[in-house]
Amino acid sequence: MASADGPGNLGAEPSPLSVPVAGHGAWATAMNNLGIMTVGISGQQLVSDSLCIPRFDPGLGLIAPMNPMMAGINLVPPPPIPPDGPVIKEIIHCKSCTLFPQNPNLPPPSTRERPPGCKTVFVGGLPENATEDIIREVFDQCGEITAIRKSKKNFCHIRFSEEFMIDKAIYLSGYRMRIGSSTEKKDSGKIHVDFAQARDDLYEWECKQRLLAREERHRRKVHEERLLPPSPPPIVHYSEHEATQLAEKLKDDNKFSEATAVLFTWIDRGEVNRRSANHFYSMIQSANSHVRRLMSEKALHEEEMERAKEIFKNALMAILTQFEQITAIFTAATRQKAWDHFSKAQRKNIDIWRKQCEELRNAHSEEIMGIRREEEMEMSDDDSDDIPNKRMRTEENGVCDQTQASLKEENDSLRWQLDAYRNEVELLKKEQSRVSRPDDDHAHAQAHAHGPEAQIQLLQQSMHNMQQQLLSLQEKLSSKETELEQAREEHRYLEMEVLSLRDRLLSSKGEAVEGTNGELHEKSVNGSVPSLYLSRDRRSEYMRGGVATEKEALLLGIISTFLHVHPFGANLEYLWSYIQRLDSKVSSGELERLMVRLPGMFRQELSGVGATLEKRWKFCGFDSLSSA
Repeated sequence: MASADGPGNLGAEPSPLSVPVAGHGAWATAMNNLGIMTVGISGQQLVSDSLCIPRFDPGLGLIAPMNPMMAGINLVPPPPIPPDGPVIKEIIHCKSCTLFPQNPNLPPPSTRERPPGCKTVFVGGLPENATEDIIREVFDQCGEITAIRKSKKNFCHIRFSEEFMIDKAIYLSGYRMRIGSSTEKKDSGKIHVDFAQARDDLYEWECKQRLLAREERHRRKVHEERLLPPSPPPIVHYSEHEATQLAEKLKDDNKFSEATAVLFTWIDRGEVNRRSANHFYSMIQSANSHVRRLMSEKALHEEEMERAKEIFKNALMAILTQFEQITAIFTAATRQKAWDHFSKAQRKNIDIWRKQCEELRNAHSEEIMGIRREEEMEMSDDDSDDIPNKRMRTEENGVCDQTQASLKEENDSLRWQLDAYRNEVELLKKEQSRVSRPDDDHAHAQAHAHGPEAQIQLLQQSMHNMQQQLLSLQEKLSSKETELEQAREEHRYLEMEVLSLRDRLLSSKGEAVEGTNGELHEKSVNGSVPSLYLSRDRRSEYMRGGVATEKEALLLGIISTFLHVHPFGANLEYLWSYIQRLDSKVSSGELERLMVRLPGMFRQELSGVGATLEKRWKFCGFDSLSSA
């Protein structure tokens, strides 16, 4: 070899297919005849290790220097190229053919978008005399080939066993293949390697994706099962022996909750018949006997809560009293008798302490006022519960009651602010009277004659401001009281309207029954209610706010049907989960607002004891019709 001992080929194994080169001029002439640029004879490595495809078999014969992808043919490498320049490919020698790279100045061959899971490549531009063995010899170094589908024309499809082998095959795109040393046109061609979309590759990729999805679902299901609460214990089937044991458990306070669950399940299963009716009646009677016990326990807990509230209130009052005493100490220390004897640092500390104490005192006083406000509200609620007729009227006129309650709260808050301002004014008056008293030490009073006068002026200004605030608060209080009186008059007017509408409805009902000769009875049996029975005023009495849209009317029908088949009522979450199956855009707050607007059709009640206490909605539309 002419350049076998060059510095660029140290450690390179001589290939048996190496081309003997007599001189560099002859090699350049042969390259020019093939239309390929000549390469330099001296320099560093042609292609860096980072540009070479990993895991490529180095058994292929290439022009020197050594490449991790292909072996060279013992030539001195050309000078290095800048890193931003094009990748220069090298000549590949095989047993039956030779691959020559394209001009590095030309743009790289274009490829289509890579299909998912692609393992097949399209190879076009093959020589006419190229056989399957020659194609396998060239592409076998890229990886394991599972199938070659050669066409009668100059192209074929090659399928590899793994996806990463496609990248190695794409690297050969743009090479010119020449079979042997022949110069005939049928023995040469410029090959083009591109991604191919095969059904087998897509099917295997989809199978792999489905497998990954199944594994992910399995992992998610296992994780969700770990987070699920333990399932409740199984309910035994009904028998006379089990019924006897259940009756004993119902009498036991500790086993009452478990026994009621079993009894509810038996009744819900339909175990009640003529033969077992007496047993179930005795068990229901035993369950009813616990009502008195529960009411007594509730009364005991309420008493304990009231005692705790009273103790807390007394403790707060004692704390507030001590705060007042500390504030009085700070007030006495700030008077001129003692204030002049303190240093500046001591005065500063005393002033800071006084402000902190006043802030804490005001916070505790506001807390005590809040407790008193809650007590007054509870007393007003108790008074309203004692009068059933008044309670019914307030339910029928909820809007007026809410307005009246808000006005009352504002009136109370203004009254409490007025009391607080009056107390502050009284304190200022007391301090002013104490300052105006003559001091025993006449000389000390003459030395500091200007100090009390300035304090008196400040106090007079503060009193003037307080009086203005009192006047404004009194005006606000009077306006609120007039608004409250107007609301009460509207409330009385609405009550009179309701009574007159009831009388008209009763009279019209009698006339309609006499005039229709049984037609209304047939309509009521078929499920439709005549419009005569539900006039517009009557419907407005039952449905406060009315139904504004068609969607609300549809929700009203679904909720009424759902609650009608649940006579014991259903909580809001259960109702919302059912409606979510029909319309996923409906929120629980929308359902609650719709039912609150229609108190004549839906009623909210409390059920359960202790931790099982929950709010349930019931359908009461037929009750309101029967009462009318």
